[in-house]
Amino acid sequence: MEAAIVLYPSPPIGHLVAMVELGQLILTRHPSLSIHILITTPPYRADDTAKYIASVSTTNPSIIFHHLSTVSLPPSLTSSSNHESLTLEILRLNNPNVRQALLSISTNFSVRAFVLDFFCTIGLSVAADLNIPGYFFFTSGAACLAAFLYFPTLHTTTDKSFKDLNALISIPGVPPVPSSDMAKPILDRNDMAYQCFLENSKQLSKSAGIMINTYESLEPRAIRALSDGLCLPENVPTPPIYCIGPLIIAHNKKGGGGDDVPECLTWLDSQPSGSVVFLCFGSLGLFSKKQLQEIAIGLERSGQRFLWVVRNPPAENNTGVAITEQPEPELESLLPDGFLGRTKSRGLVVKSWAPQVAVLNHKSVGGFVCHCGWNSVLEAVCAGVPIVAWPLYAEQRFNRIVLVEEIKIALPMDESEDGFVSCDVVEKRVRELMDPEEGDSVRKRTKALQSEAHAALSEGGSARVALTEVFEKWNQLG
Repeated sequence: MEAAIVLYPSPPIGHLVAMVELGQLILTRHPSLSIHILITTPPYRADDTAKYIASVSTTNPSIIFHHLSTVSLPPSLTSSSNHESLTLEILRLNNPNVRQALLSISTNFSVRAFVLDFFCTIGLSVAADLNIPGYFFFTSGAACLAAFLYFPTLHTTTDKSFKDLNALISIPGVPPVPSSDMAKPILDRNDMAYQCFLENSKQLSKSAGIMINTYESLEPRAIRALSDGLCLPENVPTPPIYCIGPLIIAHNKKGGGGDDVPECLTWLDSQPSGSVVFLCFGSLGLFSKKQLQEIAIGLERSGQRFLWVVRNPPAENNTGVAITEQPEPELESLLPDGFLGRTKSRGLVVKSWAPQVAVLNHKSVGGFVCHCGWNSVLEAVCAGVPIVAWPLYAEQRFNRIVLVEEIKIALPMDESEDGFVSCDVVEKRVRELMDPEEGDSVRKRTKALQSEAHAALSEGGSARVALTEVFEKWNQLG
């Protein structure tokens, strides 16, 4: 029978896109393989996902999508629930559907491996029951993986929640992390998400291998700690670690369609080289109206050229996560009076979305204010664009520590205790980043890592070697 690899991403589009990119990479090296992707009914942004899947199906017929049946959520979990808890519960209820899908695929294909997203860890037992080797594709960095493998050890060393600990956390291969900067879902040990992530972390070591979207020269210390088995107890062997990155996702068409060049790229064509700071905060990040206005004031005062993606604030007028698809923002009502007119000669505000990879690789862009999502970090590094790190959710505060203290490609955006960032801080950090002298260190470091990223992806590079090792394992199962 034809050999197949089954991929199982979690619902958020960033995770789906990363898994599709992995599928495309596998097909590039082994076109005879069949790639099957299991699609969970997403708790939010379903329309975005549907458009993207339709686009991939059209351009890559070798990738086959399997839509799993809708699960029935208990009344206690509504669309307004914490999105991590909601996702984890859907994935837990999904296991019978995953089993059915794997059995169905196995009737026509020889399934060599089942590759899961970290969120989907609960599906590993299904693969084990069916004697299918289970692998993880970890879509964040090696430092984050080190933290999650070490998480069960940290859990046993304190009975306090990280949010209440007020201490520096020591993790092998990682700079000291303030306890409040650990990943958001694990800050409160009484939260359901904490318990789910604790169990997920324990399951990682039971896999046949872990692929990470990183490369050796980007995170050498964390990768060494993982490879040396320092993140797990002595009696627990670390699975093989494969650094197959950087996988860059060229998701540059909104909804996957249309050939028109976006207005922002045309605008960038008219700007001086390296002069524009790009502000964009991922597919889920939202700011309150008050915070948007502070950003606007800071940008105006900075005097810098800017391209800024603005989205509607969350309903509770806070910094939050987009659970449902957002309507287009009314810029005039959200931003300070006259802001758009006063800055039109040096700035462009776009609504909701921009083709991030294309923007970062444009010669006019010289800096990136971002939320520290790992996909965005890799895109910036591969484009040679330094970062101002402004984390919003998930593991992003942890990523900021790594980017600023360890990798040294970012300046931190300093927020107050409640997470609010003043216009003075925005002005200061944007100026610093774009200043030829003050931003020189992070700019040079990012450029050096850009070259090393390209080397990792080249023939004989570390990413190619790691992938070959994975393929050899899968071929042995034939």
